[in-house]
Amino acid sequence: MNRIATAALALLLGLVPPLARAQANQQADAAPLRFHDPAEEARFHALTAELRCVMCQNQSLADSNALIALNLRREVLALMRQGKSDDEIKNFLVQRYGEFVLYRPRLEARTWLLWLGPGLLLAGGAVALALAVRRRRPSTPPQDDEEQEW
Repeated sequence: MNRIATAALALLLGLVPPLARAQANQQADAAPLRFHDPAEEARFHALTAELRCVMCQNQSLADSNALIALNLRREVLALMRQGKSDDEIKNFLVQRYGEFVLYRPRLEARTWLLWLGPGLLLAGGAVALALAVRRRRPSTPPQDDEEQEW
């Protein structure tokens, strides 16, 4: 039993240096990006705000601190400097990571339900509400007040 505990401790201690190096590499990659001019910076921030971090899934590329987000931000800036348009950059990322990388997916045959679904649900709810109100309405006309007993 003592040998198993010693082996487990040795294994854990053997994993600490690689984890520490990975942490150091992530912090080294977090160096701030340098922009040539304010227009490039504004375009970069607008573009990364429209892209989703593929690891975090609920944060934009601009907001995420994940290592892949840091790398993707650097790649987006490199593509911008190569003269690529915003659409070309988005297409490149969609080819690599799928449509999910876009916060606003394109209106295509496979995404029409995503775009039209909320409206269809709202219309269905309105129809259901109208039917429920119609069922509750009495079918016989109300009697005159003279015939009612108070």
